[in-house]
Amino acid sequence: MLSLTSIVVSVAFAALVNAANYKRVTCPDGVNTATNEACCPLFTIRDDLQANLFENECGEDVHEVLRLTFHDAIGFSSSGAFSGGGADGSMLIFSDTELAYTENAGMDDPVDALLPFLAKYGANITAGDLIQFAGAVGVSNCPGAPKLSFLVGRTNATAPADDGTVPLPQDSADSILSRMADAGISNAEVIHLLASHSIARSDTLVPGHTDVPFDTTPFTFDPQANLPRGSAQRDWSAVRSEQHGRGGGGLAAARRGRDAAPVGFRAEPGLEDGVRVAVHADQSLMMSNFQSAMAKMAVIGFDSGTFVDCSEVIPDPVAPAESAATFPAGTSSDDLEQACTSAFPSLATASGAATSIPACPDGDTDIDDCPS
Repeated sequence: MLSLTSIVVSVAFAALVNAANYKRVTCPDGVNTATNEACCPLFTIRDDLQANLFENECGEDVHEVLRLTFHDAIGFSSSGAFSGGGADGSMLIFSDTELAYTENAGMDDPVDALLPFLAKYGANITAGDLIQFAGAVGVSNCPGAPKLSFLVGRTNATAPADDGTVPLPQDSADSILSRMADAGISNAEVIHLLASHSIARSDTLVPGHTDVPFDTTPFTFDPQANLPRGSAQRDWSAVRSEQHGRGGGGLAAARRGRDAAPVGFRAEPGLEDGVRVAVHADQSLMMSNFQSAMAKMAVIGFDSGTFVDCSEVIPDPVAPAESAATFPAGTSSDDLEQACTSAFPSLATASGAATSIPACPDGDTDIDDCPS
């Protein structure tokens, strides 16, 4: 009679043999191997995106393509209130229609950037897969970002999503959460997806200003974006104007440009509750939550059970430089304008001169010096 120890050893040995005998697929390029042949075309597309769109850095094209992943996927309604197929690439296939929607202002840049790739590789990748794949590849260039998963299998859109599927920033918290829930995203997941603002800038939120960042580190995925909210958008545009016009600046410049509103955390309690506060001081939690929320959002409108997991093609991001958020140099907890009821974490303040916000991924504060 076999002992329990013998059975355990036998099972372990069998697993080891199976693993040793498992063969990866050799891709047609003769260079790469994959767990599934459906992943093979992605290596070439990845390298092309990195070299000719993202330039292997966390720049403006990454910011814009990441935004496109959301605008495409959210075009879905479980209640039937809107028509749309979710993450089906309708933003590319029916761009003439969807780019005319108010909520898609500024989306012409990432759409125009990806359309040539769809034309080039359309025989090997659908529009929906391309958008989500490009988003995952692009985010991998941002220090501190999690490695996003990527599944192959979305079918192409057959009709545009309805106008109104993308919530607007000025909508009420209840309205935003209701629209997101109708697409299958929970309240907590909405908060987790907002971590994308850590590597985002806007050309439309502040009239007369472009490239307005949401935090002091727009090229690094970190919890700093959880500090400046609400009226801080005016603060950052003031910093950018100060830096462009006079070659310097920082948060002090923002204070000179604001309407007596403190730099800091300010938002509706409906969105910025305890679950958001938990993210403030924890880089790892922010990464994990964003990773899982993005995985769910990326397959909205589809049953992903038949999809092929090609996450192995996504590059490994650079590890985060810090493990927690800090108050930028020149600020402190006195600058908080807190709307939520949960206690705000105790954060350290960065040392040194008042923080200047970089305009380029290499740290340059002059946007004219950024690679085109």
